[in-house]
Amino acid sequence: MVTFLLSLRRNLISWPVLKRVRRVLPPLSETEQQALHAGTVGWEVELFSGKPNWQYLHDLPKPRLTEEEQAFLEGPTEELCRLLDDWEINHERKDLPLDVWQFIKNNGFWGMIIPKTYGGLEFSALAHSSVIAKLASRSVTAAVTVMVPNSLGPSELLLLYGTEAQRNHYLPRLARGEELPCFAMTGPTAGSDAASMPDSGVVCHGEYQGKRTLGMRVSWNKRYITLGPVATLLGLAFHLYDPDHLLGEQEDIGITLALVPTATSGVQIGRRHYPSYQAFQNGPTTGEEVFMPLEWIIGGQERAGQGWQMLMECLGVGRSVSLPSLSTGAAKLCARTTGAYARVRTQFRLPIGKFEGVEEVLTRIAGNAYLLDALRTTTAAAVDQGDKPSTLSAIAKYHSTTRMRETINDAMDVHGGKAICEGPSNYLANSYHAIPVSITVEGANILTRGMIIFGQGAIRCHPYLLKEMQAAQNPDEKEGLVAFDQALFGHIGFLLRNFGRSWWYNLSGGRWSPAPEAGVVADYYRQLGRMSASFALVADLTSLILGGELKRREKLSARLGDCLSHLYLLSCLLKRFKDEEQPEQDFPLLHWCSQRELYLIQQTFDEILANYPSRPVGGLLRWVLFPWGRRFGKPSDDVGRQCAELLLSPSSSRDRLTAGVFMGSSEKDPLARLEEAFKMVIAADETSKKLRRAAKDRGLNSLSLEEAVSGGVISEAEAKVAEKAEKLTWEIITVDDFAPEDLSGEQALGREQILSGG
Repeated sequence: MVTFLLSLRRNLISWPVLKRVRRVLPPLSETEQQALHAGTVGWEVELFSGKPNWQYLHDLPKPRLTEEEQAFLEGPTEELCRLLDDWEINHERKDLPLDVWQFIKNNGFWGMIIPKTYGGLEFSALAHSSVIAKLASRSVTAAVTVMVPNSLGPSELLLLYGTEAQRNHYLPRLARGEELPCFAMTGPTAGSDAASMPDSGVVCHGEYQGKRTLGMRVSWNKRYITLGPVATLLGLAFHLYDPDHLLGEQEDIGITLALVPTATSGVQIGRRHYPSYQAFQNGPTTGEEVFMPLEWIIGGQERAGQGWQMLMECLGVGRSVSLPSLSTGAAKLCARTTGAYARVRTQFRLPIGKFEGVEEVLTRIAGNAYLLDALRTTTAAAVDQGDKPSTLSAIAKYHSTTRMRETINDAMDVHGGKAICEGPSNYLANSYHAIPVSITVEGANILTRGMIIFGQGAIRCHPYLLKEMQAAQNPDEKEGLVAFDQALFGHIGFLLRNFGRSWWYNLSGGRWSPAPEAGVVADYYRQLGRMSASFALVADLTSLILGGELKRREKLSARLGDCLSHLYLLSCLLKRFKDEEQPEQDFPLLHWCSQRELYLIQQTFDEILANYPSRPVGGLLRWVLFPWGRRFGKPSDDVGRQCAELLLSPSSSRDRLTAGVFMGSSEKDPLARLEEAFKMVIAADETSKKLRRAAKDRGLNSLSLEEAVSGGVISEAEAKVAEKAEKLTWEIITVDDFAPEDLSGEQALGREQILSGG
């Protein structure tokens, strides 16, 4: 009887649905299929489930460096920061000084991810991330120079896919800095669309080291290759063909990766781009009919054609660490300096940080710095567990760079003329210039948000969607129907459970959603579970209604990706707060960031439903998601004020928030001088109040220090502190200026010449 009913179900329900799915399901390109199977999934699966397993999140290890890693951060990394002068690097040399290149090489900065057996440092993802974040707080150029060899590049590809001979030859040389690597994938006409990559190679025989050798003749034209102008080892992506069937029956082998010494005849490097006034080495590389043996393919001949999947695996790890770390370092720099500047700089005898308009901006800066560090450490923890997160890395890359842009723009607004006038004392401008670079690399942000986060995440994380797609594409109709039937009815059950769960949680305002923790975080866990159930329901119904068309509905896909992203960001916040044992001083940061994320989730749901492809289903979802209306509001002004105040005075919370920022110690270092001014102004605060009261009592606008001392208003010791505070304040608010010829590079025109026109 059961068999009969099952057969009836398949024929009457599953078979008609399967036929329709096969008609509307767009064929996946080979690169899309490889991207879907690349990397791993983790916490995002729990968020997609609508019923997160909190233990999974809590079991991720706390961020903790080993003694060796901490020593490297406090020793060589700190020393490297002291060697860096960003004005000299970006505006005078247009490059790192030779002693900096040598220091990076001698201290193994390019071998952080290489195992010790090959001579590398074998650091954790957290340590790698911490080094990049500290360097980014000092110099983007230095951070990128260190970051790239440890991110998507030959080292990681060799570790994952290289032959033993390739590893033994190259990894020790890379660790010692005897080889400087780069990786060339992007070209003038093919950025993110690897399928249209015009760079190609043909399998053929040629001469190598005086012998007839089976190899490839490859031509390429690449752009935007970081370290390309100075690299000795070129990682190269190209499309390989075998028209003469020298390797087998297949003519179109596919995207292939090779390691090419740049000294090889025909390889062209050396010319430079100048991206956003940043001096890190970046430029084009070309090659015309360059012959290379098959042994140069990463992983050897058997890895020919597997390049795209290899890249996707590596990109998940590198994208999880590199740009989130750089963004966090920049955000922490903004938090530390903007808070100090807003305390030192006064208007109407009041620190500008006390004005509500500036206070609002300081709140965002503090919140973003707190959030980005939570995102950085949580994602690094997943990598250190052995994950190669494809979806979470896309979220981390997009939102870290986007929040960095918001934070730096806010910091520039508060600093005003101090930030826009270039010069050796400007500590923000270079980070500001670098923003577009971070936004566009490792998957442009528009593409990442519109197509990758949800587009790939939904298929990878949904418990049934990929199974249904695979069943629909099964050439064996009988086998495909059985598999599709199981997936379809599993999917229906999943949908109904999430419908009931979402309605129940939303009806109660989240009170009936379980929380793994009590106290101040309990409601945030409940609301996160509630929003996870709502997201799972909306994502599921949208995928069922649109099917393959969702791939082209990028606005809708992007908003669904935003929901998933904000759920992950809120998860990272709760994870950080738990790992740090819930410090009471950080309550304002937790509240402001969590409330903002919940508000953004609500707003995104509202935008989705306002543009939903089916009006009746959209109306039903609105009733389920918002039975009592939209109840999440923006964080209150009072919570925001508390966050801003954390930046305006010394505290353990301020130190935690900005931990890892290089402050310097030299009297010539602008950050060190700013920090000293910050402390001296606070130390002189009570003295300043005495002076104002005494002047008011005497009917004066102001009272000099000499008059105050002679009149017994303040002591000589207080006067010295106040005098030093005034001197440092003037030094901080003064901006750089130049002789005209220093800026023109030639004899400057005089006033008379300009006015007379000759």
